[in-house]
Amino acid sequence: MVSIGMIGAGQFAGSFAKLFDIHPDVEGVYVTDLLPERAHELVERESLAGFVEDFDAMLESDVDAVAIFTQRWTHGPLVVRALRAGKHVYSAVPMAITEDEIAAIIEAVKETGLTYMMGETSYYNPATIYARDKVAEGAFGRIIYAEGDYVHDMDLGFYAAYQYSGGENWKATASYPPMLYPTHAIGGVLGAIPGHAVSVSCIGITDDRGDGVFDKEVSQFGNDFSNASALFELDNGAVMRTNEMRRVGYPSQIRESRFRFFGTEASFEQLATVSVWQDKHDVIDVSDKITTKPTLSHDDPALANVDPALRDAFVSGYAEVQDTSRLPDEYRGVPSGHEGSHHFLVDDFVRAVVDGTLPPVNAWVAARYTLPGIVAHESAKQHGARLPIPDFGDPAEPAGAAAGAGAATREA
Repeated sequence: MVSIGMIGAGQFAGSFAKLFDIHPDVEGVYVTDLLPERAHELVERESLAGFVEDFDAMLESDVDAVAIFTQRWTHGPLVVRALRAGKHVYSAVPMAITEDEIAAIIEAVKETGLTYMMGETSYYNPATIYARDKVAEGAFGRIIYAEGDYVHDMDLGFYAAYQYSGGENWKATASYPPMLYPTHAIGGVLGAIPGHAVSVSCIGITDDRGDGVFDKEVSQFGNDFSNASALFELDNGAVMRTNEMRRVGYPSQIRESRFRFFGTEASFEQLATVSVWQDKHDVIDVSDKITTKPTLSHDDPALANVDPALRDAFVSGYAEVQDTSRLPDEYRGVPSGHEGSHHFLVDDFVRAVVDGTLPPVNAWVAARYTLPGIVAHESAKQHGARLPIPDFGDPAEPAGAAAGAGAATREA
């Protein structure tokens, strides 16, 4: 049994706190937040184990693991501090925002032998699972091109989300560079195709809304790109393209992450509401295999602090391609989120901690999902210069774990 310390009690923390709490191998969930009233409210609403004063107090407590749900640019240093304090770590995306922060996390994982997992939803996205299964079958032939898009317009919930998390200075943080949040797009591709990116050329599109968001003079990141498109070379010779868009006429509340894979023998393409498998002769609609249905009302009190345009991300059930047989019975009928991924995320982290095995999106895999975007943003600042992408190598098996065992080999 493990105990979990939730760091941050914002919009996403609530649904994950519930899933951690009802997991059969979790004995208690504790919460802290810079705004104590939010932590107290979450503890009361979900009947959790208790409130902890701050991050330092959580690290000094006897919780076994922490789950970090803080602002996206804060994760790297918090992860390292938690690992060095002897805590296993689940971190919301992204892993970090600099190469040095990523290197520090990997070094801490190596030295402590503790579990680190990045909560990347796209690894468990039904489209990624479908493509991963087809890759395993060899049905694509050789993959020559793939793309992943994270297309989420600011008008569809992000203004409200940044206001909720950023307070009076929310515009300074709402300008967060799109390519520093790359893991939904990249993880959905590399979660299906073995390998990693080795170089990138990226073009950033300067925002012209004029409302103080994505304004270099306001941005704490000095960023004025609201959209960015990157072309990556993969180590296997294939090409990967990703889009990170925050100004786009697209129904992101229906499907914010979408993917396409082209091989020498077949291809798979996903749009907002339709997905097809194609070979050299036929087109087969496979939408029913990868579509999830809502399992929670948008008016549920648990979503009171979530903008209506974002609520679809919290209420999904499962898709046909997701193997729910391996999930705890306690999750049956409990709403998931992000196209059915939340249950798998929590279960894989807990199982990795309990069993001493590598989770699927471990530190090395998380680096391959995150660092390409960091380098892509630098390329965009250099007007599309092609830049090399360092790699931290393949995952290292935890000390004492059986080779090939556990969550690292399980399908979502």
